[in-house]
Amino acid sequence: MDSDPDFAFPALVAARLLLAFAPLPDALKYDQQLSSPLTSYSRLREGIYLFQHGIDPYSGGSFRHSPLLLSLFSTVLPLTPYTSALLWTAADAVAAWALVRIWRLRTGAKKTSRDRQIAALYLLNPYIFLPSLALSTSSLENMLCLLAIMFACRGRASASLLALAALLQLSLPSILLLAPVLLLNITRPVSRLALPQPLDAPLKQAVPLLAEFLGYTVLLTFASTLVCGNWAWVEKTWGASLTLPDLTPNPGLWWYFFTEMFDHFRPFFLMVFSVHLLIYVAPMCIKFQHDFLYAAFLLLGVLAVFKPYPTLSDPGLFLTMFSIFPEIYPYLRHPIVTALIHLHASLLLPLFNSLWLRQGTGNANFFYASTLVFGMGNGAALLDAIWAGLRIAIGELKDGFEIAQE
Repeated sequence: MDSDPDFAFPALVAARLLLAFAPLPDALKYDQQLSSPLTSYSRLREGIYLFQHGIDPYSGGSFRHSPLLLSLFSTVLPLTPYTSALLWTAADAVAAWALVRIWRLRTGAKKTSRDRQIAALYLLNPYIFLPSLALSTSSLENMLCLLAIMFACRGRASASLLALAALLQLSLPSILLLAPVLLLNITRPVSRLALPQPLDAPLKQAVPLLAEFLGYTVLLTFASTLVCGNWAWVEKTWGASLTLPDLTPNPGLWWYFFTEMFDHFRPFFLMVFSVHLLIYVAPMCIKFQHDFLYAAFLLLGVLAVFKPYPTLSDPGLFLTMFSIFPEIYPYLRHPIVTALIHLHASLLLPLFNSLWLRQGTGNANFFYASTLVFGMGNGAALLDAIWAGLRIAIGELKDGFEIAQE
């Protein structure tokens, strides 16, 4: 890019801010696709109201946000229609800036011609800005996630681990990112997909970083306990991701399965679903030990598909991060099919949600069928990314040769 001032990013942020102040329907704040019981703005406001009036918000069954958000928004940043719009737009702007910085660190350039495209893809992605307009705290989670990865790419371990520890307070499933972020701190974020090499950094360098992360986590956990005055928040926040007490419909795959589940089998399948998330960490980090940034990207894809309480911003973050890996584009196996599945699902989700919950002409099977299509689209994107990340190492094929998958 030339040395002229770049007004594209400020213009994008200004457009998002105008959209945030636009008179949008309040139904956005209650849409199950844009916010979940763990990220709902209305539940956050309810918890803050109870907290300010001396009532423990965790004594009921509706408030499931982190005590850190409770403390922040009841003291330092009181939530009003104006401050909320500013704060959520700022969170998206910081996340977009962090994504651009990750791309620059990966390429080793101070500025590139793709910077504007990457920022625009994040800020104008409907999966990202619609949850932000609904004031879902998933936007804050995306910001912390990208900051943790960005600081790890820069080699600023303390800032990276603190951001990851703060993210863990908001979303327990983000623990999947711990291993790649730790290892990214001791390696470089440059692209090595085409020339994979065994990990050359000694793993013992990650041990003090793990201890530091645990220190930050313990510190924030005790801070949360001081805010509440008891440990009830653990069951209501972290425990919700493990026990799934609220079966409010969402774009994920868990809610309907456990709605139909007999109580006798519920503990077993909760264990299976939770452990299932963890089994991807080691294979991803081992197979892509030459590029831990790519491993983190793939694990975000796993969360987009299998997270207990997802919103549209979870697959939105995963799909947007494709923009920082242009080297894999020629090796994607079925990109058109995957894009069409997502387009199909983006039409089915609001349609079947309206038929079921607004017009009353459908039932839960309608909406769950659309979430299955959506999950298939996210899974197809994840499989495409894994295939391309492995296929790029082979390079161009000579005539008469082909890749066989067994």
